Amino acid sequence: MRDFSQDHRWLSINTATIRKSQGADLPLPQIIEACVRKGIRAISPWRDQVAAAGLPVISRLVREHGLALSGYCRGGMFPAADAAGLHAARDDNRRAVDEAAELGAPCLVLVVGGLPGALQGEAAHKDIALARSQVRDGIAELLDYAKQARMPLAIEPLHPMYAADRACINTMEQALDVCDELDPGRTGSLGIAVDVYHVWWDPKLQQQIARAGKERLLAFHVCDWMTPTTDLLNDRGMMGDGVIDIPRIRGWVEAQGFAGYSEVEIFSTGNWWRKPHEETLDTCIARHRSAV
Repeated sequence: MRDFSQDHRWLSINTATIRKSQGADLPLPQIIEACVRKGIRAISPWRDQVAAAGLPVISRLVREHGLALSGYCRGGMFPAADAAGLHAARDDNRRAVDEAAELGAPCLVLVVGGLPGALQGEAAHKDIALARSQVRDGIAELLDYAKQARMPLAIEPLHPMYAADRACINTMEQALDVCDELDPGRTGSLGIAVDVYHVWWDPKLQQQIARAGKERLLAFHVCDWMTPTTDLLNDRGMMGDGVIDIPRIRGWVEAQGFAGYSEVEIFSTGNWWRKPHEETLDTCIARHRSAV
């Protein structure tokens, strides 16, 4: 297992982590400049932040600063209540692939979606099996397009609390079943984003990480699970502040040959988004050395 205690060369910042600074929105160009000042070599930007600044602007900044990406957030949200919705999701996901390719991302992270309409507060139906079928079909169709762009797709299993509204793929096992069906040759075109916040609790986690192997382990996201958790979406903890044994999970991932960035992804309306972003970045650096 790699020694992170001496430097932060393998730290990546998911740009949601400092989306806000002292409660105010922080534009993506400023996030990039702040990371560069701290000697952070990699980021994982969100599509809405890229769109707000302009894809050409962000592409230029990434190249000018020699930044790497650890991923691109996000594609997915495949299920829909009608054919028009399915086509819209297909087209949006193709745009996400194109954006990821322009930015030089190593993968497009997929948050696959749940029951149509649930995220907006009113689910169109209760048939989660149908939603999962649409997810499978949507990934299969997108995979053909992504292969042409040479853009790997990383399915991110989300905690079961998000099954209704954000992702009906909730375990590594489910995600790998889809990978094995759609990419039986393990070509590297389809794999997993392992986010410890979502999978730390899974009794099959070590087994499924081993099943994934190097070819399917495309991204590794870190934060911590707070007790008590005050908001299931926006109360993620800084590494070391909660109950997740992050080094153990990283050890399992690296035992399979993963040698990429540890991407810090923290949503924190009540804590870290209220602090100055420089303080948050300094803490990410320190905790990457001591708690990841």
